[in-house]
Amino acid sequence: MQETGGFERQKNVQDHAAPLEALAPLVPTLDEGVAPASSETEVAAAASTFTDFYCATVADMVRLAYLLTGSEETARDLVHDCYLRLHAKWSRLDVPAAYLRKAVVNACNSHHRALRRQRDHNARTQPATSVDLDADEMADAIAALPYRQRAAIVLRFWHDCTAAEIADALGCRPGTVGSLIHRALAELRKALP
Repeated sequence: MQETGGFERQKNVQDHAAPLEALAPLVPTLDEGVAPASSETEVAAAASTFTDFYCATVADMVRLAYLLTGSEETARDLVHDCYLRLHAKWSRLDVPAAYLRKAVVNACNSHHRALRRQRDHNARTQPATSVDLDADEMADAIAALPYRQRAAIVLRFWHDCTAAEIADALGCRPGTVGSLIHRALAELRKALP
């Protein structure tokens, strides 16, 4: 029996997945200022089908991923992958919004881990060069934080999650969330005069 390789499976998923351009009318850009959904229970109650759930939550998830990654294209890709995984488990989930948020946070963490590995590899193989870009100071300061601190700050202040929701998304205890936020704010105070 011959198994299909990873490339063929990925190609098959890509052939059947909606292209990102088709999703553009459904996903408001980050500049439109769309208010996030009020609560997971309201979203789950209002969304009787996967399509309804997707339409109700995709803007919030892209916004969350954007704040964690700093790239809208990467955010859309990661969120799209999370929706594909969610669709496979849709009928077995009691709280799909919590599962999706945790999947997005984990996908962003994996993305940063891959970037860190690539950066470490490049540092070992290439001489370091310094590039000075004019960028937003707050975004730079947040990007300089360790991933878990950055995720805790973004989830708390931009996504308005409670400590329990952040702990669930990061896979830690609620007390750890307080510590992460405290340390992140201290670092931001040092970085921003």
